Amino acid sequence: MAETARDISRLIIRVSVGGVQIAHGAQKLFGWFGGHGLKGTAAFLESQGFRPGTPSALAAGLGEAAGGALFALGLATPVGGAAIVGTMGVAASFHAPQGFFATEGGLEYPAVLGVMAGALTLIGPGNISLDQLLGGRLDRPWMRAAALAGAAVALTAVLARRRQALAEQAALAEQAAPA
Repeated sequence: MAETARDISRLIIRVSVGGVQIAHGAQKLFGWFGGHGLKGTAAFLESQGFRPGTPSALAAGLGEAAGGALFALGLATPVGGAAIVGTMGVAASFHAPQGFFATEGGLEYPAVLGVMAGALTLIGPGNISLDQLLGGRLDRPWMRAAALAGAAVALTAVLARRRQALAEQAALAEQAAPA
């Protein structure tokens, strides 16, 4: 009974977090659900220091949509979970200057989604998953650790590149300002 409850809980978390990610990715990629589509998302991300904008928007949209789909299905869970952790890490860093709470534009929402995906990735998708049906071929403990480590490295690189782009943008603005 307890194992069944754990598996059902994992399924609920996977489908909830994965479903939210699919919707957010569809906003970025296709403009669905009130989103701005690839072109609008690219322009926004470019203005925020994520350069170049179109590849950044494509990476964010695919990370959310494809990562969310894999996560919800419990298929290649380490890959799906790492994609969510990475995209939500970037989103949380973007919202961090506004504070913690989502009502203030803070990082609360993306941080919780990323932490939930990371935690579930570490413990595995459970018995009600395609990974289980496939005998765990795409979900081994070492894959979980490697995928999350890879997400951390990629997140660090993306944020470092953004900091550099924003610093360059600020320097150009300072040079262009009248004395």
